[in-house]
Amino acid sequence: VQCVYILGCLLLAGTVSLGSTAEILENGLPILWAQTASQVSDLPIQNGILTPNPWNFLHRMSLYRLVIVATDPFKGSLGTNTTDSPLWGLALQLGWMLTSGRLADPTGATTCGLQTGDTSCISTQSWWGCINYFVSALPFLSGAQQGFMGPEVQVRMQVPADAEDLCTTYANCTALYPDAMSKWNAFFQGLKAAMESPLPDNEKKDYLLGLYWTAQMASIYASAACNARQSHYSSAEVSFANNWLHSAEYVSAVRFHSSLEKSVLFLSPLPSRVLQDAPNTADLSQEETHTLYIFSWMNSIDTLLGGTLIRAWRSAMCSVDAREKGREMLEQLVLNPSFPTSTVFSLITMTCSAQSTT
Repeated sequence: VQCVYILGCLLLAGTVSLGSTAEILENGLPILWAQTASQVSDLPIQNGILTPNPWNFLHRMSLYRLVIVATDPFKGSLGTNTTDSPLWGLALQLGWMLTSGRLADPTGATTCGLQTGDTSCISTQSWWGCINYFVSALPFLSGAQQGFMGPEVQVRMQVPADAEDLCTTYANCTALYPDAMSKWNAFFQGLKAAMESPLPDNEKKDYLLGLYWTAQMASIYASAACNARQSHYSSAEVSFANNWLHSAEYVSAVRFHSSLEKSVLFLSPLPSRVLQDAPNTADLSQEETHTLYIFSWMNSIDTLLGGTLIRAWRSAMCSVDAREKGREMLEQLVLNPSFPTSTVFSLITMTCSAQSTT
C-alpha cells in the first residue's frame, strides 16, 4: 500500500514541468548575482574581523558566491563546470524568496523588503529569511572556520536588535546548534578528503552529496528556532511553508545534485508571491497551483500514514545505485511527462540488502 501511495505522488509530480513563472535567474545566474562580492575583502571588515550583514540581500547572496568560489577547486567528482556546486540551489532559492516577496516584513510595521522601502532589506520578522539564515550564515561560518575563506579569517555576522535569537559567530552557532555546525564541518572536510580518495567518481559524488544534504537538513531542523515568525502569515502561506520543508525530505533522500541548471527545474514552479487565504490562488499560474497541490497532497498522505510515506521513500533510496536512479527518475518526472511509470514502480519497490553502500 505504501508503494502505491508513493507511486501516485510521483506520477502527479511528473506534471509539474509545464513551464514556469517564478523569477529566479538574471542573465543565467541568480538574481543580482553580478552585484555581489567576488572576494572576501569586498565585505565589511572591522578590527580585522569580517562582518557581513546577512539582513542585506546582497551581503547574504555574497555568502553563497564566496563559498561556491572557495569550494569549486575541491568539488572534483561533482563536475567540472562552475555551475556544478550543490550550493547553487540555495543561492537560487534565496533569489526566489526575494522576487516572490517572502523576504519582506510580513508584519507591515516597516517597509523592509518592499518596493516602497529598502528592496535589499531582509526582514528579521520574515520566516523565510530566518529559515534561509540557517543555510547561508551557518555554512559560511563553518567554511571560514575550515579555512576556505583564507587563513585565520574570523567572521561575525551583523545582527539587528530584534534578531538576537540567532547566532552570529562560529563559536556561538556551534554552542546553539552543534549538530548543524558539525554536519557543515563534515561537508567541508569531506571536500578536501575526497581529493585524495581512491573511490570511483560516482561513489565520491554520492558521498559528497550525502554530506551536503545531511548538513542542509540539519540546518533545516535547527531552523525550528524560526517557528514563531510563522504567526505573521496567512494559514495558506504557513501550510505551503510546512509542505515545502517536508518536500526537502524526499529531495535529500536521493542526494539531489542541486547544480544551477538542475535546481532551476525544481524552483521555477514555486509560487511567485506570498499566499493569502483570500482571494485563493486564482492569479497564480497552472504550474504554481499544481506545485502547491502536490506539496500539500504528499504531506497530507504522509501525515495520514503516520510518516510511512517518507520512510518508505528513504528505504528505497538505500544505495549509491538506488540514489543515482532516484535522481534520474526525479529529473525525468519533471522533464519528460511520458516517463514510463513501470520504471518508477520498480525503483520504489526495490529493497536494500545489508551489503548496500550507504
